Amino acid sequence: MNPSLIDQLKEIGLQLGTNGLPYRFPIHPNLVHFSLGLFIIALIFDFAGVFFPLDKIILKGFAIPAQRQNFFDVGWYNAVAGAFISFFTVAAGFFEILLAQPPTNQMSDWGIGAGTTMLLHGVGGILLLAMMVGTTIWRGYQRFVWRTNCRNEVSWAYLGFALFLMAYMAIHGTLGAQLGAEFGVHNTAAHILRMGENPNVVLNEGGIDL
Repeated sequence: MNPSLIDQLKEIGLQLGTNGLPYRFPIHPNLVHFSLGLFIIALIFDFAGVFFPLDKIILKGFAIPAQRQNFFDVGWYNAVAGAFISFFTVAAGFFEILLAQPPTNQMSDWGIGAGTTMLLHGVGGILLLAMMVGTTIWRGYQRFVWRTNCRNEVSWAYLGFALFLMAYMAIHGTLGAQLGAEFGVHNTAAHILRMGENPNVVLNEGGIDL
């Protein structure tokens, strides 16, 4: 939590709601679904392009016309979109971390405190952004320079790193989920419980700023 940032927000007329943010819903958790979703789809379609002979049998059974290049096109454009939106995802995440008020006497299912979880998620987010951007640049060089005459637009090394990246995303995403679900960071219901109130009663009364 950054008191000076809160004071600055108050100076420009913004107040923190019950979720600890100056707006109704957290932005970072929503953008995360675009970042991870787009990039995972990109990697999956690149795998599908490489294993196209197997895909073709399945697609033929459903009478779906497709070419190998179609899969690689989806992989490329989704990777670019995922890397682009991730800059906003990380920026929103760091702003919301500065306003977070995590509990100090609670441990996650992984046996990690809220502060450490937040630190790992923040630093891990920067590393993930760097890997996503780097992977997209690597993907671009394969598409437009290195493998223009190859049947497969991506290399086996790229696919191997893609598996590692998806595993990293799963771990990193779990840390983020623990912040909201287990530690109640920017969670309206969790904040109401800490005040000793019943969320069902308070929210049904409609008199609370989320």
